[in-house]
Formats: sequence, structure tokens, C-alpha cells
Amino acid sequence: MSEPMAAWRRRVRSTADFSVRVWKHRWFRNTRVAAAVGLVSITAAVIGVMLFAHTEINVGPFKAEMSLRPTVVGGTEVDIPPLGSLHLDSHRGTLHLKVALGSLDQNRTEELIDNPAAISSAGDRAVDEVVTGVSRLALRTVGLAVLSAVLAAALIFRNVRRTAAAGLTALIAAAGSIGLAAATVRPTAISEPRYEGLLVNAPAVVGDARRIADNYGRYSEQLQQIVSNVSRIYTTVSALPVYEPAGNTTRLLHVSDLHLNPSSWGLIRTVVQTFDIDAVIDTGDMVDWGSSAETSYVSSIPSLDVPYIYVRGNHDSVAIQTAVSKQRNAIVLDDKIILQNGLTIAGIGDPQFTPDKSETNKAGDTSGDEILTASGERLATTIRNSGQKVDIALVHDPAMAQPLSGVVPLVLSGHRHQRSVQMLPAPVPPAPDPSASASPSPAPSASAAAQAPMPTRLMIEGSTGGAGLRGLENEEPTPLSLSVLYFDENHDLKAYDDIELGGTGQSNVEMQRNVVGLDDKNPPVAPTPAPVLSGSPAVQPSR
Repeated sequence: MSEPMAAWRRRVRSTADFSVRVWKHRWFRNTRVAAAVGLVSITAAVIGVMLFAHTEINVGPFKAEMSLRPTVVGGTEVDIPPLGSLHLDSHRGTLHLKVALGSLDQNRTEELIDNPAAISSAGDRAVDEVVTGVSRLALRTVGLAVLSAVLAAALIFRNVRRTAAAGLTALIAAAGSIGLAAATVRPTAISEPRYEGLLVNAPAVVGDARRIADNYGRYSEQLQQIVSNVSRIYTTVSALPVYEPAGNTTRLLHVSDLHLNPSSWGLIRTVVQTFDIDAVIDTGDMVDWGSSAETSYVSSIPSLDVPYIYVRGNHDSVAIQTAVSKQRNAIVLDDKIILQNGLTIAGIGDPQFTPDKSETNKAGDTSGDEILTASGERLATTIRNSGQKVDIALVHDPAMAQPLSGVVPLVLSGHRHQRSVQMLPAPVPPAPDPSASASPSPAPSASAAAQAPMPTRLMIEGSTGGAGLRGLENEEPTPLSLSVLYFDENHDLKAYDDIELGGTGQSNVEMQRNVVGLDDKNPPVAPTPAPVLSGSPAVQPSR
């Protein structure tokens, strides 16, 4: 045998001997055992929790089943068959709480039918019943996790110390998960549920946004209201309960970018009737090419039976704007101000008409910045010169919104086919006059401080038409988006519901309740927007 081959065999033998010694070393052996114990205990605990961590409670007239399952996002889901489900961002952590409202308790249901006042008392008891159920479920979860881990370790290891270590590991993991969920509880989540189900049931199940917005600190009352609403639905056999909003609430429906989608009118009509809408606001791009053949598309506006306030988009020609203005309930704003349902609304049409030059107006092209900004400044000047307090400004392209910062509290726009809510950067004050620098400037007065520019919220709507034919170009169709805005008697925006219908060929509906003020401590600030082709939406930061 050659010397190199012998040396190579000696090295291999030496390496093998070293590996065996390391593998048999006490520290490495203990590490292997600890890892095995941890893996067995966690796996057994997860399986035990998924299979058995559930309990039954009474919530109003229902027998509800509460269950926990491991997850990475936390949160709570309330299933209300067949009305849909509510999803709450209630907590963080590794446990997801699910509440499934199951069968009706016959005695409790008869009590509600015979005594309508009992519906309110059922809602009053709901908080205590849910708290009791969650506490019971948490204790059951810890016990199941420990028991599952101990049984699995006893069967696999057959060692008392390792079995005890597995039980302790499961106890720490389960108690830590529940502690993390408890430490990150968001009581305000009950005021901002995300609803999935039939659109016509959304107001009845979720409740009155205005009332919730005004009292969002009283979280238990919102839970009681949801239970009462659902109880009424289940115990009324003739019809769904009448949705009774606050008498001084004004509801506006914001739509945008219909792009000739015929199904948009049916969706808008359903929302107008279901949510008791006072007026519809359309921020443009009703059609695709602005041709005279498309003018017939606007003939569905009168079927809504509420005022239809419209500003021209970059896909809408003057002919389309004229056709809209001829509809009996339509109001066209083009550098004008109107009073509608007590709200003062200003608007201006998009100065660009891009269908005939779309190839040169792509996302990221800044050639239209100046004309868009100038249009926004024109509307801001009109508002200032009017001497009126304007509540809402309407534009199509968000690039037109910045000049309106500090002029109005709310700007509505569309164009990007992607919903977002942002606060506009505050306007930059004019530079001081150098000639006046020699003289000492007086201290700012209280009246001057009171004249500080108001914060301006920019709400960009998605496409109510699912971006038209463009919405089918991607793998997932663009959803149909529209929003219901709730204003109080002081013309302040109190809440808004974002409604989203799955794109063409889909039928799932989601509604997200948003209460103004809950998340406004550090609101996102909108970057300076660049003009984007309506058919090529840019990704913008969302709320």
C-alpha cells in the first residue's frame, strides 16, 4: 500500500474517532436530549390544543363554541352563520381565538321572542359571559398542553426526569402564549371589525359606525350591541331588523374609477340602499376612452335615486362630463363649490386627458406634475376666495391634492386603483421678508396660533369597477372597492367603512370598519405623489 493512501486512511480513522467521541460527549448528549424533549413537548402540546382546546358558553340566545389554535398572527374570529364572520385584531401572539355561534338555545330564544326587552339584557350579559368563557378556555389550554406533553414524553422516553421536563416546557410555552395575548389585548379592536359575508347584512351585524365612533372608549357596549343585533336577526322571522342610524349622521358613498364595468352600478345601488346613503361621490375615470359611444354608460346614474357628485378623471373626456351633467340627479364639479346635505364640497376635474397618449404617460413619468399641481392650486384659490369653510375637496389624481393641505380637512381622490389613507404634509410657510429682519418681530398672538393650518386627510379610493378590463390582466383580478363615510352634525368625519368585493369572477365581500381617532396618534404622511397612468397603479403606503 502506498504511503499517501495509508496517510489518508489514518486521517479518515482519526476523524471518525473524533466524531464518535464528540457524539458520545456528555454535553452533546444532554443537548440532544434537551432538544428531543423540547420538540416532543411542543409538538404534543400543539396537537392537544388543536384537538381539545375548546369550550361551550352561552352568548345571548346562542350556544357558542370557543376554541384556540396556534398561529403566528393572533386575533379573533367570530363566525355568525349564515350571516358571515367578524375578524378582530384583538391581540398579538401565537394563539388565535375563534368563537362560533352555533345552535339556538330553545328556552332562551323563546324568552327573547316573548319579551323583546330581553334582547338588550342579553347584550348586557354578553361581556361577562365572554370573559368567563375566555378565562375557562385559557385554563383548559394550559392543562391540555401540559397533559399532552407529559403523556407523549412518558410514552417516548420512559424516564421520569425527561417526562417532568417535557411537562415544564409545555407549561412555560402555554402560559407564555396566553400571557403574551393578554399583554397585547387591544380593546379598541371591537370598534373596528372586518366583516366577511353578505353585503346586505353588514350594517345590521356590525352596527352604527357613527355611534361607535362617538363612544369608542366604551368597548363593552359595542360587544353588547353586536350580540343584540345578531340576536334580533335570529329571532325575527319576518325580516332583518331595520338599521336605525343616528339621526344627525350624514353618509356619503365614495366611488372611483368605474372604467365601464357594468356590474359597478348594481354594487353601488346595493350599498346606497343598504347603508342609507345620502349622496354618492365619484372621483372620476367613469369610462376608458372618453368616446361618444361610452356616454350611454352614465344613464344608470338616475337609478341610484340620490345626488351623484362627480369630478372628471383623466380617462373622461368633456363629452363624458357633459353626459353626466345631463342626468337629473348628477352634479358636476369643475372648480366649483356646492352645499349638499349640510356639507360644503368643492371639486375640480383632472386637467389631463390621457387615453390618446397613454404610451408616454407611464408610472413614474413626472411630465404632468406641473399641470396637476396647478389644477390643485386653482381649486385651493377658489376655496380661499369663497370665504366658506369647505368640508371636502374632490380631485381625481392624488398629485392634485398637496396644494389643498391646510385648506380643507378632507380630500377624496382615486386614480391609483389602490386604496390608502394618509395625512398630507403641512404646507410650508412663506419665507420671511429680509427687509423686515432688522426690526424685532412681535411674539405670535393667540389669534395667530389659532389660524395654524388644519391637518388634511387624503383618502384614495380603489377601483369601484375593478379597473375594468385592466383588472383581468393580472393573475388575481382587481377587487371592486368603495367606501362609506360617516359625518356628524359638525361635519367631522367620524368613521368610514371600506367595502371590497372580489374581482371579476369572484363573489366574496369584505367590509373593514375604521374609526377616525383610534389610529391617528401617528398617522402616515403622504409622500409627494407623482402622476400615474390610471391603468398602471403605483403602490402607495396604506393605512
